[in-house]
Amino acid sequence: MAAEFGQLSPAGAGAPGATGVMGAFEPPKSLEEKEAQSFSRRVMSWYGIIAFLALWQIGPWLGLFDARFIPPFSEVLKDGWILIRTGEFFIHVATSAQRALLGLFGAIAVGVPCGVCLAGFFPRVTRFLNPLLSLLGSINPFALFPLFILLFGVGEVAKFAIIFWSALFPVLNFTIYGVVNVEPILVKAARSMGADRGQIFWKVILPGSIPSIFTGFKMGATVAFLFLIAAEMLSATAGMGYMIHNASVNNYIPRIYLGVLGIALMGMGMSVLINRLEGLLMSYKEEAAAS
Repeated sequence: MAAEFGQLSPAGAGAPGATGVMGAFEPPKSLEEKEAQSFSRRVMSWYGIIAFLALWQIGPWLGLFDARFIPPFSEVLKDGWILIRTGEFFIHVATSAQRALLGLFGAIAVGVPCGVCLAGFFPRVTRFLNPLLSLLGSINPFALFPLFILLFGVGEVAKFAIIFWSALFPVLNFTIYGVVNVEPILVKAARSMGADRGQIFWKVILPGSIPSIFTGFKMGATVAFLFLIAAEMLSATAGMGYMIHNASVNNYIPRIYLGVLGIALMGMGMSVLINRLEGLLMSYKEEAAAS
C-alpha cells in the first residue's frame, strides 16, 4: 500500500539508474515501433500455448501418447464443433456461468461488507474471530459435500452453497487484510486535516484496500470455477461439470478434454474481466485524486 498511496514524489523520481545516463537522450520511439513491440510481446505470450497445442496434436500420431486416453487436439475441436452446431455447448456454458457467477457474487456481497465492517470498525472483534475464520477457510469444501447435500438436497441450492462457501473466505480474508494493512500514516494525515471517521473510511481506508479486495475477487473466482465442476457432478442435467461427468461415464474421451478446456477459458475470461474492472476503478480513483 505504501508504494501506491504513500508515494509523494513523482513516478520515477530518484531512480536514474533504471535507464542510465544515455537513456535520457534516446530519441522517442515512433508509433509504428511501439505498435510493433506491442504486437511482438503479444505473439511471444502465445508461444507456450501454441507449442503445447502442437505437441498435443502430433503426440498421439507419433506414438508419444496413447490416443485412446489423449486424443489429438483436432478430435477435441471436432467434437466441440458438433456441440456448437447443435447448440448444446452454449447451454452447458451458460448454465455453468450462471451458477459460478451467482455463487461468486453472493460471496462478494457477503464477504466484502463483512470484511470492511469487521476490520474497519471492530478491529478487536476481528482479532478475536481471526483464528475461527482461518479454521473455517482452511476446511476443504469437498469434505463438506455430504453436509451440503443433507442440508440443501442435490438441487440448485446445494450447488450455490458449495460455490458460495468456497469463494467466501478468499474474498473475506483478503478484504480484512486490505483494510487492516492500509498505511497508518495516511489515516494520521487525514485526521490531522480534520477528517472525521466516516471521511477517513471513504477517502482513505476503502480506496487503500481496493487492490487487496480485487485480489480476493480473483482468488474467489478461481476456486468458484474449481468447485463448480464438483458441484455439477452431484445431480445436474446441464453444465460443464455434467458434460465432463457424462463423457467419463460413457467413455467419450474427447468431450472430457473439451469440458476441461471450456472451464479453463471461462475462468480466464472471468480473471480478465476482474482485471479490467480493477483497472477502470483504479484509473477513476487516480483521476479523481488528481482533480
